[in-house]
Amino acid sequence: MKLKDKVAIITGANRGLGEAIAQAYAKEGAHLLLAARETALLQTSAGRVAEKLGPRSAEQKIEILATDISKLEDVTALANRALELFGRIDILVNNAGVYGPIGFFEEVDWQEWCDAININLFGTVAMTRAVVPIMKKQGSGKIINLSGGGATAPLPRFSSYAASKAAVVRLTETLAHELAPFNIEINAIAPGALNTRLLEQVIEAGPEQAGEDFYRRSLKQREEGGAPLEVGSNLAVFLASAESDGISGRLISAVWDDWKNFPQEVERLKKSDLFTLRRIVPEDRGWESKS
Repeated sequence: MKLKDKVAIITGANRGLGEAIAQAYAKEGAHLLLAARETALLQTSAGRVAEKLGPRSAEQKIEILATDISKLEDVTALANRALELFGRIDILVNNAGVYGPIGFFEEVDWQEWCDAININLFGTVAMTRAVVPIMKKQGSGKIINLSGGGATAPLPRFSSYAASKAAVVRLTETLAHELAPFNIEINAIAPGALNTRLLEQVIEAGPEQAGEDFYRRSLKQREEGGAPLEVGSNLAVFLASAESDGISGRLISAVWDDWKNFPQEVERLKKSDLFTLRRIVPEDRGWESKS
C-alpha cells in the first residue's frame, strides 16, 4: 500500500496508460479523481478500477469528472472538485495527450497543429499551475508528466507532438528547481512504445502521411504487442510514492532505465545531469575545439 490514503488526479484516465495508472494507484491504496473528455468512457474505466479493488472499493473513493484540459475553466473545476472531495491533492499525473496532425509540417492543418500544443503542453501547464498552490500549502506533492520518444529524438511528420513533448520535459526540469524548496517533486515518464489508440491513429494515417519507416515499425509493434502498460504504470507508482523521494526533474524511461535502483543513487543523481535533456558540444563526442 505505497499510496495509502493519498489523493491523485489522473488526466486521460479513460483508457490505455491512464487507466492502467489508475488501477495501479488504486491497488496501492490511493483515492482517485479520474479526468478525461468523455464521461461515458470515464464511467466505464472507473468501474473497471473499482472491480479490481473488490470489497476495498468501499474504503477508497474513485470519482470522475469530464474535463478538457485545454480549457482553463475545466482545469480549475477539476482542482476545485478534488479539494471538495478530499481536502487535498498529493499526486497529479498529466497523462492526457494526442499525436496531433500526422504529415509534412507545412501541409498539415494549422489549427490541428495548435490544438495538439494546446493539449500536450498548455494542458499540462494549466493542470500543474492549478495544483501547485495547493501542494505548496500542504508542504508536499508529486507531479508526473508523460513525455516519450517525441522529446528525445526527431520525429518527422509528428512535429506538433515532438515539439510539445520536448517542451514538457524542459518544463519538468525547470519546475523541479522552482518547487524543490516546497517539497514538491516533478518528473517525466517515457512509457515506451504502447499499443494504444495513438498507435491505431498512425496505422490509420498510413505510410503516405506517417512515413513508410514509421508506419512499418508501427505495424510490427502492433503485431508484437508493444511495451506492457504495467511497466509505465509501475514507474508512475514509484514516482508518486515515498520511494522516489529526492528524485526530481528527470525524464525516465519505464522500459530502459534502471529506476528501481534509483533510491540507492539519489545523492549521485542530485549531483549529475543524468536523465535530462542537454546540448551536446564537440568535446562530448571527442572532437577537438578549433577555438
